[in-house]
Amino acid sequence: MPTILGQNQYGKAENRVVKITRDGDTHHIKDLNVSVALSGDMDDVHYSGSNANVLPTDTTKNTVFAFAKEHGIESAEQFGIHLARHFVSSQEPIHRARIRIEEYAWERIATSDGNSRFIGADEVKHSFARKGQETRVSQITYDGENWEVISGLKDLTVMNSTNSEFWGYVKDKYTTLKEAYDRILATDVSARWRYNWTSDEQRMPNWEKSYEQARKHMLHAFAETYSLSLQQTLYQMGSRIINSRSEIDEIRFSLPNNHHFLVDLEPFGLKNDNEVYFAADRPYGLIEATVLRDGVEPKIPVDMTNL
Repeated sequence: MPTILGQNQYGKAENRVVKITRDGDTHHIKDLNVSVALSGDMDDVHYSGSNANVLPTDTTKNTVFAFAKEHGIESAEQFGIHLARHFVSSQEPIHRARIRIEEYAWERIATSDGNSRFIGADEVKHSFARKGQETRVSQITYDGENWEVISGLKDLTVMNSTNSEFWGYVKDKYTTLKEAYDRILATDVSARWRYNWTSDEQRMPNWEKSYEQARKHMLHAFAETYSLSLQQTLYQMGSRIINSRSEIDEIRFSLPNNHHFLVDLEPFGLKNDNEVYFAADRPYGLIEATVLRDGVEPKIPVDMTNL
């Protein structure tokens, strides 16, 4: 045979599932986009077209929705763990399951005042607005014995309007950038962190609290670092998370430097005292790096495009 089959997987991608939990008049929303990828003994379906070992992708879709009812959605990570365990343990030909999840946050809409009423209720507790651009992400992988849980976020836009400089860099004949001693530092944070929970023998992290705390420490580090480079800020953000959260061993960032250039107002007889900027969406500097707990081997892919 002149060719052989390499790595392969299949599943149902982007299953949008919204779970409403009703606590009396107060409702809670979990809004997920779930992608399932399965791999194992799948040679025959590729070589001969035999579907004897194939669980239909439509079945994986149905499982996602059924599990939302049967198990609820405590967290993206916990939901992914339920799904991955089910596919590997219930289907002998399937040896590995990878569950990728995006979670979209909603926040409750507060009523205007104490006199606002809706069908007799004193307060509306079931209306929400999508919360910003930030998207929570998770990837859960299970091979029947070992777990890998990578969580994080993307599209979290942050800005420091001062306490940022950039100077002392290499200059050659193509360099035109002026040194900056007070600049805007802005970026759209894409971050993935890997948990050191890998076995059912270990105590499972509190996924919701861990995410909230990692995000908090990341933002605190961004705000509290007097930055001489975006690289320095990135390292401080990663270090703060790892030093504060014992369940996280590795974190990788991809941070575009969203440039803000001072506008030349002198032609109009005006002085621009770090007040008016032009926000350029491209081209942008792209800063990427991994921060690790000492002694830990990196496992998060360098290219996070599809993670």
